[in-house]
Amino acid sequence: MSESDPQETVTVVLPDGSELEVDADATVEDCAYEIGPGLGSDTVAGRLDGDLVAKEEPVYDGAELEIVTDDGGEDYLRVMRHSASHCLAQAVERLFDAEEVKLAIGPPTDEGFYYDFDNLDVDEEDLEAIEAEMKEIVEADYDIEREEVPIEEAEERLADEPYKLELLEEFADENDTVSFYKQGEWEDLCAGPHVDSTGEIGAVKLLEIAGAYWRGDEENEMQTRIYGTAFEDESDLEAFIERREEAKERDHRKIGSEMNLFSIQDVTGPGLPLYHPPGKTVLNELSAFVTDLNAESGYDYVETPHLFKTDLWQKSGHYENYKDDMFVFELGDDEFGLKPMNCPGHATIFDDGSWSYRDLPVRYAEDGKVYRKEQRGELSGLSRVWAFTIDDGHLFVRPDQIESEVEAIMDSIDEVLQTFDLEYEVALATRPEKSVGSDEIWEKAEAQLESVLEDREMAYELEAGDGAFYGPKIDYAFEDAIGRQWDGPTVQLDFNMPERFDLTYVGEDNEEHRPVMIHRALYGSYERFFMMLIEHFEGNFPLWLAPEQVRVLPISDENLAYAREVASEFDDFRVEVDDRDATLERKIRAAHDDRVPYQIIVGDNEEEAGNISVRDRFEDQEYDVAIDAFRRHLRAERDEKRTEPDFLQD
Repeated sequence: MSESDPQETVTVVLPDGSELEVDADATVEDCAYEIGPGLGSDTVAGRLDGDLVAKEEPVYDGAELEIVTDDGGEDYLRVMRHSASHCLAQAVERLFDAEEVKLAIGPPTDEGFYYDFDNLDVDEEDLEAIEAEMKEIVEADYDIEREEVPIEEAEERLADEPYKLELLEEFADENDTVSFYKQGEWEDLCAGPHVDSTGEIGAVKLLEIAGAYWRGDEENEMQTRIYGTAFEDESDLEAFIERREEAKERDHRKIGSEMNLFSIQDVTGPGLPLYHPPGKTVLNELSAFVTDLNAESGYDYVETPHLFKTDLWQKSGHYENYKDDMFVFELGDDEFGLKPMNCPGHATIFDDGSWSYRDLPVRYAEDGKVYRKEQRGELSGLSRVWAFTIDDGHLFVRPDQIESEVEAIMDSIDEVLQTFDLEYEVALATRPEKSVGSDEIWEKAEAQLESVLEDREMAYELEAGDGAFYGPKIDYAFEDAIGRQWDGPTVQLDFNMPERFDLTYVGEDNEEHRPVMIHRALYGSYERFFMMLIEHFEGNFPLWLAPEQVRVLPISDENLAYAREVASEFDDFRVEVDDRDATLERKIRAAHDDRVPYQIIVGDNEEEAGNISVRDRFEDQEYDVAIDAFRRHLRAERDEKRTEPDFLQD
């Protein structure tokens, strides 16, 4: 075949590493039939180089291909939910003025789907009727048909849909045709993939209404977003709803208000939390824990300002990559920016010294406040804010020290996760297509991280190409009490920052060498970790973290003096005396609602005997407890950072 001849076949790579040769115009579904007729008939969609695509999508030479079937996996669920979003849009246009309502986008999400509409006036009461109409569409079992349409024809079909036309302009730059999906009387511009018919969509439920800016840009129109979810059967849907209701009860915003932990007020601006005394108490304990771990690991604390001239951010590369997410302003003849990260400041401190190979590793730590200009519509409690604090650590090491330093960091991370009794998963993220540094450095760094994981006999996922552009990394994801996963600690190798800042040390050969920078965080951000802890423990913090650790409850005013005497015996704890004119039952209920780990109850009998009664958050109670014995237990429970009160659980 000459160079001018069209390629007659292409080769795709299957998940087991084998290769499949097919016609050059073959689709994902064609490949599935080549593998076997059963697989072909079961094919719903595919993944090409990791991207979820329609089964009608053409394959290409060298593509890594994975077939998606209706086997109940996550990919199939995602395809089904995408089809459910189309049912939502169809139902809305049936129930409301289809000529007035304008369609935007309707993708699947990790927990369901949504669709955005413009010029749609609905409230929560309308969801029931929309959901009922969706179920009728599912019951009707319309075929979902894909059609390839020339750009010009697509423009005609979408003449009354301004948002679809905007999307079409982008598609037209790279394609001669676009795909539409039709079900019954309704159609939508969409790349897919979708299930074969609406009847294949399982149990559906609409969840809530929210506002969302078109394209996530607050300069654009605010649209109406309707969220929903779909599962293959009712039992899975019911389990999801139960988890969702439990998540509402654990919502850190609700509990934060009940426990007076924090607030985010209009007068301060969005995404800028105010920590009240109880919340700051928890944060102080978290910080003290990390401070102790850093001291054990040989970190020196540094402090960098909140504000730098943008010369620094240009040097670090953040200006070109993060300017849109930074708070930048002019002051006199200079431009300044609030710091979105702490690492450039730490690199600047290192650069101010002269270093020998004997001095390394150099380890800096800072609880550094940073600022990132998230879209207002994305701000949510403490989970996404404008101002947050990172328990940052940056190490400057020789290449031969990478493995031992990563080992030490992972020891600290293990201690954090074990302290909070968190289950977690680990992933090794390797070199992406766009990266800096030589092949030799990357290969060695990846091998060193892999060696650490292997030596520790840790199960981990390999996330090929998901590393940072400046180096490979180890990422942790932990699971909370109701099974939700959160991004956690991370260890990242960085070849870029030392290069940009021209960081050097003098080696044994008396020549200058480039150190490797390691970024690490044991919590991530305090805000997000605090949020997770609130929801994980449902506000019932372990004793060592609890804003109020013990509350003394006098049965009557006659016992108040003894109650205060008892409280003074626990002056190394956060202890309060409930001196209100209220019944003991009301005091007990208040302490329980305030999530105090322990209550000490004192009445005439306790005062006469010189002892106490102890009640815990599980509503267990023990009488005739010696004050010294309980104090010893409290100190052990606090110092050992036990996750639950256990004085009455022995």
